[in-house]
Amino acid sequence: MNKGFALALFAASAALAAGCASDRSRAARERNPAPCPNVVVLADAARAIEFDGEQTLENVAYTAEILGVDLACRYYADKPIDASLTVDFAFGRGPKGAERKHAFTYFVAVTRKDLEVIEKAEFTIPVEFDDNRPVRLAEEKIRKIVIPRAGENTSGTNFEVVVGFALTPEQAIFNRSGKSLKFPNLQ
Repeated sequence: MNKGFALALFAASAALAAGCASDRSRAARERNPAPCPNVVVLADAARAIEFDGEQTLENVAYTAEILGVDLACRYYADKPIDASLTVDFAFGRGPKGAERKHAFTYFVAVTRKDLEVIEKAEFTIPVEFDDNRPVRLAEEKIRKIVIPRAGENTSGTNFEVVVGFALTPEQAIFNRSGKSLKFPNLQ
């Protein structure tokens, strides 16, 4: 193959590849016009404690806590915000936790900052405990959260992503009370 033909073939293939550029590749080249939405854990819903009886340490059946959250996002021009979320959890089985398997439910809500909820979804995490390990750690990833924008000048700072456990009224009251359970054998 001669050099001229090879260069022409290379130029043609480069032009063809450039013509196939998608919105995704354009998004990868352009920076976000502003920061991503804030991601917060709702303080009153950051933990869930299930009791079997009175609200004492001896009656704890199951516990759950959100340890951390991380949000990544991408947007440009007038496109919606495309976000992904990682949530780190700790789950526990207490003295009254009779079953080795238990499911916990948490929610993710997208809100206009300090205003109304735009969208809310609940997710269930099945957890399996064994006799030697009453505490389990887990990481959940939500790969696709789409946040609509009114236009090109609407930035991510106009929104919040809120995470928390779906609680019973009794669990919410317990969390708001500020009560804490002290585990005497933990160091």
